[in-house]
Amino acid sequence: SRVARLLSALFYGTCSFLIVLVNKALLTTYGFPSPIFLGIGQMAATIMILYVSKLNKIIHFPDFDKKIPVKLFPLPLLYVGNHISGLSSTSKLSLPMFTVLRKFTIPLTLLLETIILGKQYSLNIILSVFAIILGAFIAAGSDLAFNLEGYIFVFLNDIFTAANGVYTKQKMDPKELGKYGVLFYNACFMIIPTLIISVSTGDLQQATEFNQWKNVLFILQFLLSCFLGFLLMYSTVLCSYYNSALTTAVVGAIKNVSVAYIGILIGGDYIFSLLNFVGLNICMAGGLRYSFLTLSSQLKPKPVGEENICLDLKS
Repeated sequence: SRVARLLSALFYGTCSFLIVLVNKALLTTYGFPSPIFLGIGQMAATIMILYVSKLNKIIHFPDFDKKIPVKLFPLPLLYVGNHISGLSSTSKLSLPMFTVLRKFTIPLTLLLETIILGKQYSLNIILSVFAIILGAFIAAGSDLAFNLEGYIFVFLNDIFTAANGVYTKQKMDPKELGKYGVLFYNACFMIIPTLIISVSTGDLQQATEFNQWKNVLFILQFLLSCFLGFLLMYSTVLCSYYNSALTTAVVGAIKNVSVAYIGILIGGDYIFSLLNFVGLNICMAGGLRYSFLTLSSQLKPKPVGEENICLDLKS
């Protein structure tokens, strides 16, 4: 229904907005040095919440069998890549630049949906995407706080996010794993490899030696980030389930408008330049236009004949 589509999109946008602010506070304000460890905490929270919910029969997903890894592939790899690159880029870039560069997820999603799902898009949407890319290039070209490592991580995050969204939509067959199964087994398969990466890179040691573990406010924000990590994963799957990977990317773009301007005012790590600010605004304008066009298309009621066909297939 239209209500389910709108509510799932709003839920995803809210969760995405909140987790960026909380992660930014942890990784920049407190200087927490271990983004991979934070990702492990979010995976662990997802596993525990879903497992307890299944035991209490609140939700249902299939028990493990040897076919599940084949059904999921390549989602676990995309999932962990998305997690680690997203947290790493958040710690190394100002919020405005992070949100602008994250907009490259949109054209990548368009490209992957065209290739994998065979979708086609109008000229208006293509022009809006062009405006987003143009603004991002202008802003990035005059970024006075340029951080090459941060740029690499955020572009990797764009690729992983786009691929993860498209493949998640493809894998969420209710007769197979369903949305809860996709979430649970993704986290289960990748938490141990991610822990190994954390140990081998020194990320875990830095986390254990961090000097804020006795700070109650830091601990509360760390736990909040873990819980929001679960909510973000769930809301992403929910939004893609009721809408599409494209709509999920669009809602993320809308959320980024508010995050970017908040980051200019309170982030503390944005260095102002006129060209950079102009690029930011071009990018935001393109994102809003793109969002309006796409969401309007997604939320149009289906023709009566099409609804009847859908009902017949479901029955």
